[in-house]
Amino acid sequence: QVQLVESGGGLVQAGGSLRLSCAASGQTFSRYAVAWFRQGPGKERERVASINWSGDSTSYADSVKDRFTISRDDAKNTVYLQMNSLKPEDTAVYYCAARAVLSGTNYPYWGQGTQVTVSS
Repeated sequence: QVQLVESGGGLVQAGGSLRLSCAASGQTFSRYAVAWFRQGPGKERERVASINWSGDSTSYADSVKDRFTISRDDAKNTVYLQMNSLKPEDTAVYYCAARAVLSGTNYPYWGQGTQVTVSS
């Protein structure tokens, strides 16, 4: 099993930036694909970005494309979400999730979430 802890959330003005971190422990993180999800008030959970185990393939939701960047540093067992040009609609609890290589498409491992609030 892998344990995930998010950090880096906070309050930022529209147009600002934040970098979220997802630190992993318990297993070799390089064998896991990782995704960032978010859930805003009154909204369904949305996957915003994902990165494969080797780091050479990423994907983004249309709502964050060209503004958010997912990356990983396996030496630090950490995945990052760089968020630029933030908008009030980006306000949400952000979660990272992981799944082992060749384990299917679901993400069984989740962090506790970190709040991001973007003021207008």
